[in-house]
Amino acid sequence: MSTITVPMPTGGKWLNSNQRIHRMQEAALTKQWRQAGRDAALGHKPITCPVRVIAYITKPRAGRYDPGNLYPTAKAVLDGFTDAGLWPDDSHQYVIGPDMRHAGKGPAALTITITPWTGEQP
Repeated sequence: MSTITVPMPTGGKWLNSNQRIHRMQEAALTKQWRQAGRDAALGHKPITCPVRVIAYITKPRAGRYDPGNLYPTAKAVLDGFTDAGLWPDDSHQYVIGPDMRHAGKGPAALTITITPWTGEQP
């Protein structure tokens, strides 16, 4: 199992499925998270695929939210992992998930756990 923590980029915000922002703002946030994912994955050995990915979200406040709505953030981070060469691609042939989970209160970050996929349903 591998674990990679991606802290929120400085001055960044979460990408949220419910956001209604201008496409250029969305593109800028996506670029920040993708670069943060790439930076966090650099130096890690390439991973043997297929794998299952779980994305754990920590936020600095304890309010309610729907972890699934932060999928666009996880997608940008996984694209950054691809850019870093962690795996050949993040298509269904290589990556199962991400499964979005709440991880409690803490510094704003996305922690990605990567485990070998056995083909069995969890």
